[in-house]
Parts: sequence; structure tokens; C-alpha cells
Amino acid sequence: MTEVEVRAAQNVLEACAQTETIDKVVFTSSATAVICRDDRKSEIAGFDERHWSDLSFCRKFKLWHALSKTQAEKTTWALAMDRGVNMVSVNAGLLTSPPDLSIKNPYLTGAAEFYEDGVFVTVDLNFLVDAHICIYEDDSSYGRYLCFNHVVERHRDAMEHASRLTPFAPSPPPSFDQDMKIFQRTISNKKLNKLMVGFESGPQLDGNLV
Repeated sequence: MTEVEVRAAQNVLEACAQTETIDKVVFTSSATAVICRDDRKSEIAGFDERHWSDLSFCRKFKLWHALSKTQAEKTTWALAMDRGVNMVSVNAGLLTSPPDLSIKNPYLTGAAEFYEDGVFVTVDLNFLVDAHICIYEDDSSYGRYLCFNHVVERHRDAMEHASRLTPFAPSPPPSFDQDMKIFQRTISNKKLNKLMVGFESGPQLDGNLV
């Protein structure tokens, strides 16, 4: 499936490169193309769109979704630069809006580790759509943009997502210590937030996201 995704992305970019009327390509990628690295715990400065997931790390831990997204995006960037295509990528967190979201979603492989390392991010559909429109319409947009409007950093948030994914599974007994525990976020979407200031729909963010 990795080869299929890479080939599909390559074909689309090649078609765009051959179409003179296309001004800008907005490529939808994933946050998993950013955060899957063996140095994640030691990344003091935090993650942003300048980071790339490590392909060897993805293969070692069978993170096939991250491997596919990383290879597809890297291939697309290489082709865009070679063909002179004006491309911008949106590296989105876990999309939480669809009613059919389930535990089988490939993004969730490694979710427990993402959560503990402060990089488990989600995005709702409205915000993701607004981000795509803003990035497309703003002439100053460039490069990659991490796109999310929630970081899962508290136990209660994690349990809420778990209950949505497995609604019939029994919930563990509440624990005060767990409820009070907060995993420090180590990921930033500051570049996107700055671009979306004043955007008509207005970004709907957690109050302290940076």
C-alpha cells in the first residue's frame, strides 16, 4: 500500500505539472510524517513542520501509515521542485469528525506512545477545511504546515477518545492521580496559526495552542 500511495501522489503531481492553469497545489499529508522518530523523547525544542519522520524507525516499529505518508510526501516534494510546481503541504492530525472513526484507523498505530510524548494531535473537519482554504488563498503560504486544533495531553481526553473508538469496551475505574496527570506537549502549529490570523472563518483553537 505504501508503493500504491507514493505512485498515486506522484501521478497527481505530474498531472498538475503538465496543467498550465494550476496556480498552487495543496497536498494533504499527515502529522505522522513529522513525529515518528527515535529521538522524539529528546527533542527539547519540540516538533514542527521542519521535522520529518524517520523511514527506518517506521519500518522497525511497523508504522506503515507513517511510512506511507512520509514517502509519499517526500516524493511529491521532490517532484514539485523538479517540475517547478508551487506546492504547499498540510500535515494533519487525526481527523475526529467522521462518524465512522474507529480503532482500525491506521493513524492510531503508536497512539499511546504519541500521547505520552506529547505529540498526539487531532483536528476537526471544519478547521481542516478552513486551513486548506486559507493556505490555498494566501499568497504568502509556503512549505509545510502542521494542522491540528487539539493536543491530547490529559488522561480524561485520552479516555474520551478511547470511548469514541471503542464505545462498547468497559471503562477502567477513575483514578485521581491519572486525571491530574498532564503530558507536556512537544509539538507546535505556530506557523499555521500565524497564517490563519484574520481568516474569515476564524481558527477554532484550544486557547493555549502555540
